[in-house]
Amino acid sequence: MTNYILFISGAEMVLVMLLALLFFGAKAIPDIAKTLGKGMREFKKASNEIKRELNDYSADIKKDIDDVTSTVNKETSDIKKGITDHFED
Repeated sequence: MTNYILFISGAEMVLVMLLALLFFGAKAIPDIAKTLGKGMREFKKASNEIKRELNDYSADIKKDIDDVTSTVNKETSDIKKGITDHFED
């Protein structure tokens, strides 16, 4: 079984590389690869920034939910205590 990268076999990759070499020339290929590398790096940086912002935002929401939950739990236990105290009298 052959390995496939992005559904492209080894022979197809070689053909694409040869066509790129013929179309762009040997001197332009490193510049193209460098530009693609910069683009991928910027994309990764932007996606990491988005992930960080989402995590920060969801942390704020989680904190708010925890605060409301603790308040509701405290008030519920106070009500239960009041009810049990009333029936014990």
